[in-house]
Amino acid sequence: MAEKRVYVVPHSHWDREWYFTIEDSNLLLAENLDHLIDLLETNEDYHGYIFDGQISIVDEYLKVRPQNAERLRALVEAKRIFVGPWYTQADSLLVHKESLVRNLLYGVKGAEAMGHSMNIGYLPDIFGQNQYLPSLFKGFGIEYSILQRGIYLDQLDENLNFTWQSPDGEHVKANLLELGYGPGKFLSAEEEFHKERLQPMLDSLSELNRDTDHLLLPSGGDQVLVRSHFPETIERLNEQDDRYEYILSDYETFMEDTWDRQDFDHTVEGELIATEGSRIHNTIASQRYDIKKWNHIVERKIINQLEPLAVIGSTLGLKYPQAWLDEMWKNLFDVHAHDSIGGCNSDDTNRDIVQRLVKIDRQADGLMNLLKRQMTSAVRERLEQEDIFLVFNTAAKKYQTSVKTVLFTREKDFYVRTLEDGLVNFSIIDQEYLSGGKKIVVTADGDQEVEVPGYYRTEILLETMEVPPLGYLTLQIDEKEAAMDALEETKKNHIENDRFRVECTDGKLLLREKGSDLVVENLIQFEDTGDAGDSYDYSPLPGSGSIITEAAKLKDVYTSALVEKMVVEHSVTLPADLGARREGRHDETLTIETELELRNGESFVRVQHEIDNRVDDHRVRVLIQTPVERPDSSFADQGYSLIERATENPRMDVWQEQGYKEAPVPIYKVEQFAGVQGEEGTFAAHTKGLKEYEVLKEEGRFALTLFRSVGLLGRDDLLWRPGRASGINNKVVRTPDAQMHGKMTFEYAIQMSSNQVEVSELFATADLFQERYVTYQNQSLNTFEERLDRFEVPLPLKGLPSSYSLASLESDTVFTSSIKKAHGGDGYVMRLFNPEDTKAVFELKGEGLTDLQSVNLAEEVVPVEPFEVAAKSFQTIRVSTQGGTNA
Repeated sequence: MAEKRVYVVPHSHWDREWYFTIEDSNLLLAENLDHLIDLLETNEDYHGYIFDGQISIVDEYLKVRPQNAERLRALVEAKRIFVGPWYTQADSLLVHKESLVRNLLYGVKGAEAMGHSMNIGYLPDIFGQNQYLPSLFKGFGIEYSILQRGIYLDQLDENLNFTWQSPDGEHVKANLLELGYGPGKFLSAEEEFHKERLQPMLDSLSELNRDTDHLLLPSGGDQVLVRSHFPETIERLNEQDDRYEYILSDYETFMEDTWDRQDFDHTVEGELIATEGSRIHNTIASQRYDIKKWNHIVERKIINQLEPLAVIGSTLGLKYPQAWLDEMWKNLFDVHAHDSIGGCNSDDTNRDIVQRLVKIDRQADGLMNLLKRQMTSAVRERLEQEDIFLVFNTAAKKYQTSVKTVLFTREKDFYVRTLEDGLVNFSIIDQEYLSGGKKIVVTADGDQEVEVPGYYRTEILLETMEVPPLGYLTLQIDEKEAAMDALEETKKNHIENDRFRVECTDGKLLLREKGSDLVVENLIQFEDTGDAGDSYDYSPLPGSGSIITEAAKLKDVYTSALVEKMVVEHSVTLPADLGARREGRHDETLTIETELELRNGESFVRVQHEIDNRVDDHRVRVLIQTPVERPDSSFADQGYSLIERATENPRMDVWQEQGYKEAPVPIYKVEQFAGVQGEEGTFAAHTKGLKEYEVLKEEGRFALTLFRSVGLLGRDDLLWRPGRASGINNKVVRTPDAQMHGKMTFEYAIQMSSNQVEVSELFATADLFQERYVTYQNQSLNTFEERLDRFEVPLPLKGLPSSYSLASLESDTVFTSSIKKAHGGDGYVMRLFNPEDTKAVFELKGEGLTDLQSVNLAEEVVPVEPFEVAAKSFQTIRVSTQGGTNA
């Protein structure tokens, strides 16, 4: 009788794009799935096949093979082809938490519509695991997870089966693919393979599974064709091997059989980014900054602005743009596939990714343009007043925030007033006179050109105001001579608001916190290092140190009543490429222009850098001095709470001798913000598309990577990643676009305090900096600022009130991560989270609210108290309103 049972699981890991394009992938997909369907229909001995745990392949396949829909559905329903729960295999550390939820929502619902969604949170190849993945899986009723990367063997209890737990206590039953997802890719019953390759692998798996005689042997690989010989091979292996029993199986059967026989109570918690058994590509977060920045813009525009705006509009009678959002999300999921968002692709593929993001951004802008225009028109009709603009609050809280907007007027001077004629203060950021051009008028004598009077475009910052939550307010423009406040250049060397003073003295930036003794000297410098790595990983150039910028040059200071700005410049001469760096030649100047901005009432400094890069193969980081001396750990947001990370990793001393696949450098990924805290105070950097940081412990500095530039997809034998090139390793793929030549803009905010800033305050600051408002002016002077204003559109709403609020979330410690229409049903869904260590209670108020129900992430009703959120957890509520939401 065999000692162990080997579950041979045939599968294909399907990369949507990589060193090949998505068109290449889809052509292969059609041929592959045709063959798989034919084989399974004609061979009952082939019990099942895993198609990578994603449903996107079904959507793509049925676009070109719609006639095979029922054949495919029958095989999915019979659990012979496994798809889902993902829409695409998303990277879990480089995208917004809500994007992961939606990826699973579309994936699970799509797979269920085909007959079955795999009950496995399948993670065969993503570069590290988000700490909230177990909780997300449980929110969709998924019991198990199978993953490859991110665990040190000493985290386990001599078993590859373990319990994986999120910070909120939710957990799933998990299995680690210690040998990867392809040990059985070339499975054969031939004696040489059996003796030289298969037996050593199974013996290794046996040693790693102390408490079970069930072994998992994934048998597939990237874009592989189904191995039709597997049933015969399994039969032959069983005839010749008396130690192991082989069965052709699937992941669900393996996990159910294994966990039914044995409870594995050892628990592994949180984020998984170990580098021992698999490469994690710790520094891929700084590869192709343009992709990360565009993704940030698009995610926030959809999640923070468009969807809540559409909910507001739908409760007032507008159609919710569900079909458009479905298309946008699915295109975004393609971007979120681990290689795609990582940027570790050919230049052709990365161009496609950027263009995909640009397309989604245009769609989001267009949809918001329509929604704002239609609601504003209805307000104008009721007021019978033309010179108005609306400020929409797309958050569910009464945020006190300054609002930046653009107004068009005939006259240079104007006032902004409430509808009760109260003055609203503002500062002019920029103003320009625009020619009205000419228009064609049809007359009895033919077309005639008529001169159109010019007008003013004015960018303003409104004073801090309270806009109704999940609603809007109306302001009016009064065009008459006025003493308007505007940014004006001064000879001062500092800027300030009620919280901070920032000055540039003797070439150094200095920050003071008012009302305390906190003074941070040499606030910002820049570090340049050579990058001998590839599109997956940064690699230091041996023998080449860091180049640190020297004195900052003060260029301009502008002040106004509500905002002050300072512009400084750093210049440094750098080697043009790796060759010049090795030779010690510095022949290319890199200039970094920095704008620091302080707004009244804000507890952070807005920072923007502009760089025109012409240098190859290097990494640029901004070094921000913190008030904390020698911090042992940093914090960052990840999912629905904070994560704590060590500033030094003791495994760096042993990784080479113990044969780790990659150096466990303490360089980390960030979702929205990261920082340090100690007796001296708190520092946090809130970022917009910047995804990588390191804390330099000895200096107390926070190193935020701006970008890195490299010219190869993969490279052998990196200093921190020995061995083969990642990606395709039998061909040199050059990526000149990844050298990132050209102008780039980087944005973040510095939050600094002499106090111990609470977790909730950090998340509240993130909400303010990421901006949850939009504006719209009723005007006909300019039809290009909002692209669709030039065209006639239906205006279905009549007589809306001048202010409106759908719902108000009453809590200082509960935040929203999503507000959208319910999936396939009435009402809207609000996802709330509590990042604190204790349970939080909240209220949701609104005159038109009729019913509140707790639902899971699949948006199915669950018996949970709807007005409290557990510590470090989230809750989803389905809200019904009078009149419902308009589909």
